[in-house]
Amino acid sequence: MAAIERDAAGAFDQGDPQSPALTAAEYALFAQVARSRRVDAGERLFARGDLGTLMYVIASGAVDLDFGDDLVCKRLGAREFFGELGLLIGDHARSAAAVMSEAGVLLELGRDEFDALAARDPHLLAQFLRRAIMRVVFNEQALIGRLRRRNQELQSTLDTLRATAHRLNQTEALTRTDELTGLSNRRGFGMHIEQRRRNSTLAGLTLVLIDCDRFKHVNDAHGHLAGDRVLQSVASLLRAVAGPDDIACRLGGDEFCLLVQGHRREEMERLADYILGSARSLSRMHHNPPQMTTLSLGGCTVGVEGDWEHWYTQADTALYRAKRLGGDRVEWQD
Repeated sequence: MAAIERDAAGAFDQGDPQSPALTAAEYALFAQVARSRRVDAGERLFARGDLGTLMYVIASGAVDLDFGDDLVCKRLGAREFFGELGLLIGDHARSAAAVMSEAGVLLELGRDEFDALAARDPHLLAQFLRRAIMRVVFNEQALIGRLRRRNQELQSTLDTLRATAHRLNQTEALTRTDELTGLSNRRGFGMHIEQRRRNSTLAGLTLVLIDCDRFKHVNDAHGHLAGDRVLQSVASLLRAVAGPDDIACRLGGDEFCLLVQGHRREEMERLADYILGSARSLSRMHHNPPQMTTLSLGGCTVGVEGDWEHWYTQADTALYRAKRLGGDRVEWQD
């Protein structure tokens, strides 16, 4: 303890405004008027948020100040003071909890003791008050700096989390998207069907399967890049006819599907005829190398009864019949 007192005397007799220690002259003055109190180790002096009117000076022992909120706990030793705002302001909410970490003696000063200080040595008291106010300002600036750094760290963490979530969303979207055409892939289509099944919104839709006529010939005669361009053209056509609540999908190879709102045969036939006519026109306009082929379509209405595999089989049966009849046509299976 003597070593602590020697260190305090050497470091703080200069009147450092950031120091929580009294100069030798200030300590002598405060000791003349303060009430002396012996305190055991572990005794709590006050809790954070308590209203206080007393200031304390440590004559011996040590006190821990806990500011909470993950801020660094501060340990004070001999000749250091704390709680001065309770004395100067009155009924001030304590910003830290104070616990006696080492048994010792505290000097307590209330309003009466403060008045006695002013009467005995107003000049020395004014010097102390200037230092105390400067220390409060310094501590507030340091706290603001720590909070600003913490906010920056939190913002950085949030930015990282947002970026990670965005990448995860992109990754998830990629697992549901066909890379070549940008349409939903078979997995994405299956997820869409499952969601509609859970929401009981499958009935009243029309499923149309689409297949490119003589697609193997395109690959064999013109190469796979030409085949890819054909697939992309089909995807663009299906994307153009799909409504906001419809879904277009590339199931794999040259097989596509549309799940569209509506079940009236006349309306669906107009949609199918538009797809067939557009593909026919494009295949005539761009045939060397080809950018489109004629298409075969098979469709069915999705009813209330039956499972999804049943409806897919119905549309696939209609598509097979359209292919067998020469393609460039639509067949329906009810």
